[in-house]
Amino acid sequence: MRQEREFTGGHVPGATYIELGSLTAQVAGAPDRAVVACGHRERAMTAASLLERAGPTGIAVLDGVPRGSAVEDGDVGGPAPVNATPRGPRPRTVRQVWPGTRREACEATRTGGESVADVDVVVVGAGVLGRSVAYALACAEPELRIVLSGRRGPGASRAAGAMLGVLGEVTAAGLRTRHGGLRLNMAVEAAARWPAWREGVRERAGAAAPADGYGAGTYVLLNTVSGPLDESAVEAMRTAGARHGLPVEESAVPDVPAYRPLDNDRALRAVFLPRERFLDARRWLRSLDAALRALPNVHRTGTGRLRAHGSGYELATREGAFRAGRVVVAAGAWSSALLERVDPELPVLPVVAAEGSAVALRPSAAPVPPVVLRTPNRAYACGLHAVPQADGTWYLGASAAPALLPGDAPTAGALHFLLGAGLGQLHHGLTGARIDRVHHGNRPVGLDGHPLLGNAGRPGLWVATGTHRDGLHASPLIAQELAGEILRGEPSPWLAPWRPNRQPISDWTTAEAVEEAAAHHAALAAESRMRPPLTGDWPGLLAGAYRQLMEQTYAGMPDGYVLPPELAPLGYEHGPALAKLAQRHLDRLAAG
Repeated sequence: MRQEREFTGGHVPGATYIELGSLTAQVAGAPDRAVVACGHRERAMTAASLLERAGPTGIAVLDGVPRGSAVEDGDVGGPAPVNATPRGPRPRTVRQVWPGTRREACEATRTGGESVADVDVVVVGAGVLGRSVAYALACAEPELRIVLSGRRGPGASRAAGAMLGVLGEVTAAGLRTRHGGLRLNMAVEAAARWPAWREGVRERAGAAAPADGYGAGTYVLLNTVSGPLDESAVEAMRTAGARHGLPVEESAVPDVPAYRPLDNDRALRAVFLPRERFLDARRWLRSLDAALRALPNVHRTGTGRLRAHGSGYELATREGAFRAGRVVVAAGAWSSALLERVDPELPVLPVVAAEGSAVALRPSAAPVPPVVLRTPNRAYACGLHAVPQADGTWYLGASAAPALLPGDAPTAGALHFLLGAGLGQLHHGLTGARIDRVHHGNRPVGLDGHPLLGNAGRPGLWVATGTHRDGLHASPLIAQELAGEILRGEPSPWLAPWRPNRQPISDWTTAEAVEEAAAHHAALAAESRMRPPLTGDWPGLLAGAYRQLMEQTYAGMPDGYVLPPELAPLGYEHGPALAKLAQRHLDRLAAG
């Protein structure tokens, strides 16, 4: 399941190379017994889950990577010498997880040559939600023994901007649906918690907390590269602002700072959201890491294999095994694969990925905006946006591409579209800017478009994922509420609508979803500069073609599941596989 360059750098003799993204097309010919391997184990675990869904039962995941691999311990380098001897698990040693007087309550025992430590809670997933949940738990109960498992990878957190958006994320469609309204309420509440949450994390981190670029102010631009969706979104922002007492101010376009678009991409109208906050996501993660290091009851470890063990759970890692009666799976777009390994019949709503790419630009002449510049959400995406970063770069984001499985690198098309849009619609002086970094991440999306938050329907197993674009902004609220449920057993009204083992939510009829998806498709065509021939009724013909495509897509989905419009591309690109995934979840619910 490795990338081709990794496979070339070293593999077990006789191994068959299949890149994870092409596995679904070849799964029909898979043997009943097989061992799958990759550089870090996550892809192998995802592949094993896909194979088991297709029928084979004798599937094993190689624990460890072959010697000579180009990828080991998270380091991607050049090809290493090929040594075909497969490497099993690294030798285990008994080690005290928490050395010191107070931490010795964590008991380490030797079982079959490996270290086993009994702890209170294991949190799987080291993105912003996993780190935040571990932090909230550790602060709430200092005697609690917490293990946080995970590593760096193409998750959503490190690729975020990050806009701490409330009104800027509002759309007309979301505002008029029940669950869209609930998501907005959560965003408002999360925004209210951010100042105290940030202050607490930075105080705990002390001098190790870096400058994080925390600021306020967002300009929303209605430009000529838009359609009716943009106008309705801004009116929805006004309505939502009035409902929640948040200001939405009309602004003269020439007053927008650091804004210099091409004339034919210019904004005709702008609104200012003075209370929308933002920060540098990578600096914020460093602050969280520093705060976690300062907490004596949190232990960090690498990725591992999670399984049910008696009445609790066991996480087997390279440094040893950890057993706990309570586990939180907050592994983003990889969560479904992990949960499948714990209990293949667990009726938890599947999570898919929304790949997104962004670039950090270091300008030579164009000034860095002191606030966020953005367009409304449109074309299946979060709108074009520029976020000032703490290191003096422009964060320009972001592309959006729904996918059944996470991807590990941006596509040429995504970067081409993003740079063209940014230079044309925001500041054409960026043509001389240096590309400082390219970011790529996988936003986790529940199959119904909504998050999975709460107990998974199995004692001691909790889930926090599927937040799409809201994870970082909502992290204080989710972490604190989930910690309360885990520690006190008190159901949170904020999390109650998003229980993981639910029927797919649908605030749409199929006809409504078709119309909304077709409108997003038309917006994508407009932003891509698609100009129909000016003969006959080509605009009408194209609109009809979009609608017909969506009707065919939605007709292929099983009864009881209405594909959310933002995932429509997944439906027409991977329709049969998506329908099978939805049907399997519905069957599990029926069987339970």
